[in-house]
Amino acid sequence: MVAARRVITLSIDSDQRRALVDISRSRSEATGRVERARMIIAYLDTPSAYVVARQIGVSQQTVTRCLERAAELGVLAALDDRPRAGRDAVITREARTWLVSLACAKPIASGYPHELWTTRLLAAHARNHGPQAGHPSLAKLAQGTVCKILAAHEIKPHKIRYYVEQRDPDFEPKMAEVLCVYREVEMRRAAAADRDGGGQIAILSYDEKPGIQAIGNTTPDLPPVPGTHPTTQRDHEYKRHGTVTLMAGIDLLTGTVHALVKSLPRRRPGTATAVASSSSSSKSSTLPTRPQRRSKLFWTITRRTSRGRPRRGWPLSRTAASRLCSPPNTVPGSTSSRGFSPKQPGPCSATSVSSPHTN
Repeated sequence: MVAARRVITLSIDSDQRRALVDISRSRSEATGRVERARMIIAYLDTPSAYVVARQIGVSQQTVTRCLERAAELGVLAALDDRPRAGRDAVITREARTWLVSLACAKPIASGYPHELWTTRLLAAHARNHGPQAGHPSLAKLAQGTVCKILAAHEIKPHKIRYYVEQRDPDFEPKMAEVLCVYREVEMRRAAAADRDGGGQIAILSYDEKPGIQAIGNTTPDLPPVPGTHPTTQRDHEYKRHGTVTLMAGIDLLTGTVHALVKSLPRRRPGTATAVASSSSSSKSSTLPTRPQRRSKLFWTITRRTSRGRPRRGWPLSRTAASRLCSPPNTVPGSTSSRGFSPKQPGPCSATSVSSPHTN
């Protein structure tokens, strides 16, 4: 006589069913979890362990055990393996905490000349000093165990990640000033697109990089030779030709990049703006010829010492500082937008608006 089919009742709501469907279609979940989620979903559609086993490709006993665990623990908790017996951990929790705190400190504090910990050095130090610190379980600590302990706490003492500390107390006003400049660029771009028959607006953003070494070769480069030298060869010796200043800018409306290289032995106020303006005028042929063309120029002025290193302060008077940050050779009627205020001596990023002029 054939026994009656055993039906295992599972309690599941819509959220749990949606989670089971996501797990069954996942490509990053463990294989066991995906397989058990498919078993439960198939059983909910067809309540027969035999049919589900044939559909999934496992034995009927495997499906029955999964369903019994789901009825006992819940459909989502049944996806994970049961905790196994195993032996107790050899390294105690206090020893792991001591090792992690040691990894968070500098090796120089423990008498080593190293700048950063390595897992091998950390394991050797734990074996030598762990028992004396009251952790005898670290007497036979292996390097691989150190890696596992650090990985469990997401600590990588052998790596450095750089960050920028905010040291400027006036960072928020300066940030707002820069954002206002970019907002104005966007507004002017929209106005130039909507205007019919008006003059074209050229918004140029310039910056400079001084003190670039001009290095020349002593001998010509050797070209590649098939079968002998696969790359171009260059002599190690070189000649020094002093330094040059690179000034480059981008038209924020058209995306055109203007670049100019000049030999400037010393930085002078207004030099960047003058060279930038000359570069912009030399490139003006790329813009359509119109009766009027309004231009807006952004420049950056940075105070440096004679050695080329940046200074923290501005050892200038208010008059000299305002003269530094004022646009040179401005025509009558020009205005300054978000410029440098004499009441706030410090590094500045000034902008000037030139009045309409005729090409």
